[in-house]
Amino acid sequence: MTDDISLTRRQAILATGAATLAAGAPGLVQAAADLQGPLLPHTYRFKLGKFEVTSILDGTFQLDGPHPIFGENTTAEDVQALATANLLPPTRMEIPFTQTVVNTGEKIILFDTGNAHGARPNTGKLSARMTAAGIPPEAVDVVAITHFHPDHIGGMMVDGKPLYPNAEYRLPTAEFDFWSPADKAESRIGKLYQANVAPNVDKAQMINPGESIVSGVEAVDSSGHTPGHTSYHIESEGKRLIVLGDVCNHYVVSMQRPDWHVKFDMDKEGAVAARKKMLGMIAADKIPFVGYHMPPPAVGFVETMGDGFRYVPASYQLNL
Repeated sequence: MTDDISLTRRQAILATGAATLAAGAPGLVQAAADLQGPLLPHTYRFKLGKFEVTSILDGTFQLDGPHPIFGENTTAEDVQALATANLLPPTRMEIPFTQTVVNTGEKIILFDTGNAHGARPNTGKLSARMTAAGIPPEAVDVVAITHFHPDHIGGMMVDGKPLYPNAEYRLPTAEFDFWSPADKAESRIGKLYQANVAPNVDKAQMINPGESIVSGVEAVDSSGHTPGHTSYHIESEGKRLIVLGDVCNHYVVSMQRPDWHVKFDMDKEGAVAARKKMLGMIAADKIPFVGYHMPPPAVGFVETMGDGFRYVPASYQLNL
C-alpha cells in the first residue's frame, strides 16, 4: 500500500513538472534531471572556551599522486601500497586548502589567505565563503601567516589592493628574512612576496616562536617546510587548538610515514623533525588541530600508530 501511494505521488509530481515545462518555465522534472556536481562541506564553526573557531575551505585541487610528491625517498610502489591499504586511489589524489578564523571576542584573526582567485581550478573561494559565514574581509583585525607559499599568501591582494583592508599582519620573522631580500626577488615566491606581502609590510609586525600575536594565540616554531614556517597554539579557558599549517600535507602519507620526504619541503629532514615534534605533541596532549591540507573540514585529532601517527577526524567532540 505504501509503495502504491509513493508511486502515485511521484507520478503526480512528475506530471506537474511536465506541465510546467510545457508552459515554458523551469519545473520539477528539469531540477530532478540536472546533475549538480560534487558538494563538499566548506564551513565548520565550533567553540573553544570563550573563542569561536571557523574553518573555511578555500577549494580543492586534484592531481596525480601521492607519489612522487610524497615519499621522495622511497619507491612509488611503497607509496601506492600505503594509499591502497587506506582505501585511497594509488595514483590520484586531492589536495584541500583550508583557512582558520578565530574570533576571540575582541579580535578576528585569519590564519593565511589561501590561493589567488584563478590560481588553481576550484580554489580562491575564501573571501566569498567568509562573507557567507558572516565574516566579511573588512571584519578581519589580524592576518597571521604560517609561511609564504603561494596557497597561503596568494589571497592577500585583489586587483592590486589589500583584500583585508582593516587588518594588521603578523609575519614570521625567519620567513620574512628569507624571502624579502633582493636576491630572492626574481624567484617565484620572491615575486609573490613583492606583489602581495610587501605592500602590507607597513601594517605588519614580525613574530617569533613563543610570542603572542593576541592574548591566547602564540606562535610555535615548526620550520622545515620553509625556513620560517610557523604554527599557532590557541588557548581559551583551558581549551586548546593547534593551527598546524603545512607541517603535515597528507592525512595518510605524511602522518603514517612522517619520515617520508615531501617535494615541497625545503629542508627535508627539518620537516621530518617538525612533523614528529608537532604530531607527537598533539597526540600526547590529546588536543584538536586544524590542518591546512587535511580533508574538509580539516579539524581532527592525532594518535600514535607504530612509528607514525593516525589522523582521527573530529566528529562531535567540539560541538559539546
